[in-house]
Amino acid sequence: MIDAYEDPGTPDARGGWWYLWWLVRCQTGRCALGAVIASTWMVLLAATPYLMAKAIDEGLEPGDFGALTGWSAALFVVGSFNAWLSIMRHRTMTRVRMDANFRTVKVVVGHAVRLGAALSRRAGAGEVVTIGVGDVQTIAQALTVVGPGVGAVIAYLTIAGLLVSVSPLIAAVVLLGIPAIVVLVGPLLTRLQGTETEYRERQGVLTARIADLASGLRVLNGLGGKGLVADAFHRDSQHLRAQGYRVGAVTSWVQALGVGLPTIFLSVVTWLAARLAAQGDITVGELVSVYGYVAVLVGPVAFWVECGYMLSRGVVAARRVVRFLRLQPMEDAGTRPAPAEPSVLHDPESGVRVRPGHLTALASARPADTATVIDRLGRYTPSRTTWGEVPLDEIPLTEIRARILVADHEADVFADTLRNVMKGADQSFRGAGNCATSHNTPADAMRHSEAPPEAHLTQALHAAVADDIVQALPDGLDSQIDAQARNLSGGQRQRIRLARALAANPEILLAIEPTSALDAHTEARVADRLKGARNGRTTVVATTSPLVLDRTDTVLYLVDGKVAATGTHRQLLDTSPGYRELVARDTDSEEAVR
Repeated sequence: MIDAYEDPGTPDARGGWWYLWWLVRCQTGRCALGAVIASTWMVLLAATPYLMAKAIDEGLEPGDFGALTGWSAALFVVGSFNAWLSIMRHRTMTRVRMDANFRTVKVVVGHAVRLGAALSRRAGAGEVVTIGVGDVQTIAQALTVVGPGVGAVIAYLTIAGLLVSVSPLIAAVVLLGIPAIVVLVGPLLTRLQGTETEYRERQGVLTARIADLASGLRVLNGLGGKGLVADAFHRDSQHLRAQGYRVGAVTSWVQALGVGLPTIFLSVVTWLAARLAAQGDITVGELVSVYGYVAVLVGPVAFWVECGYMLSRGVVAARRVVRFLRLQPMEDAGTRPAPAEPSVLHDPESGVRVRPGHLTALASARPADTATVIDRLGRYTPSRTTWGEVPLDEIPLTEIRARILVADHEADVFADTLRNVMKGADQSFRGAGNCATSHNTPADAMRHSEAPPEAHLTQALHAAVADDIVQALPDGLDSQIDAQARNLSGGQRQRIRLARALAANPEILLAIEPTSALDAHTEARVADRLKGARNGRTTVVATTSPLVLDRTDTVLYLVDGKVAATGTHRQLLDTSPGYRELVARDTDSEEAVR
């Protein structure tokens, strides 16, 4: 079985069937062993009625006690050996399924890591969760076909051969009847793929809604919108339930026919064999063996139907995985080096020009516009942005990530101690060839080269006004932080995210609404300390807070995603009515907070 640290290999993403075949090829030996064991197990199931027929015809009927004892002993040995084979078959197929499960998980997680920041822009959270929770298990179950599925074919052919020696007529009925049953169930399997696909799509959408609802429940309560969202979620869940009923209806027919049709067929063959025995065409022992053979055949036929059902669902799940694997990370064809000295970041599409070493603010009535500009400046979307004289798209992405940090106010926080949460950002920038610290001012260079790691984290926490958070935690920096920092309040989470970004000390920091969840008093302190902590280093803040705007060197006022006015906060208050109206609205909100 695949090791936790083993390379899962390169998946075949040409389609759902190709992906399932790749999982089989990754463990060819184990799959072949499972097929051999399952085939032997099923063939030996057919040996039971054969040995029973011999015991009756050669021992019981003529009264030969020795022959009866010998055939009975053989029946016991074969039954015991087959019981052991059944255990080994189950163990082998469990390993096959688990390998497929873990391999798919590693492939999906690995690709998610390769997508990086592009993941949230290419796939919804619900889709990824649905793959990890449901599709992985469904794919693993589909690989059952390589064991019992192959064994069912071998057992079917073996029993058909044994029936030929008993009665060619019965053999012909069996050879033609069993495929007819499979053909009858086939259209239902095709329909199942369609209904299952739609069900999985709806499930992914609803899972994403759950994640959004859980993360924004407190905000919804405050805005009074919880009822509206709850009603929408209720409608979506009802649609998903209705689709689930449709899937269940098809599934119930597949499973009912998979058991019912073979049972009816068994009755027909048994009736035919009884008539032949009554006519003297076959012996009593052969009658018993025919009944036993057909009873054994119910198992392979049920396996065929079950394997078809699992394969239908497995292909649907595999197609979702393949679709996810086809998502491409952000293209990185850059070969030109970034500017050696601090240089201007310029976004021609919006007209934003960020001067090096300054604290610049982007203000807009639509936060989505400023976030889009930040994405272009940080190269999270294709653009014509330049850094100095070099187009940002022509610079290697690794160098951009090492020197430019986009700090989202909703950035993920992984469960760990606060110290490790802070160190993760610091080490990620320091470990990238020291690119992030190559353009420090002399004061910065001394502060970061001579300050011990503990002092460096303390400085970042102080700059984000997060000292009180550390003091309130039971173990200070060694206190455990939950995933997404759920054990902290909204304002505390935002300050920890800002402190983490400051601890990274990037050459260029692009912060999106870093103080939106803070009260006016704390926001003013953060604005003062942020300017001091980033003195001499390029910083861009997307905000409409007058407390932050008043402390910036330059404010770029955006209207419909374009720069409409540039100046200091106080200059724009005097010269731009739209800016004055925007800031006055936020001032009224802050007065209400006070």
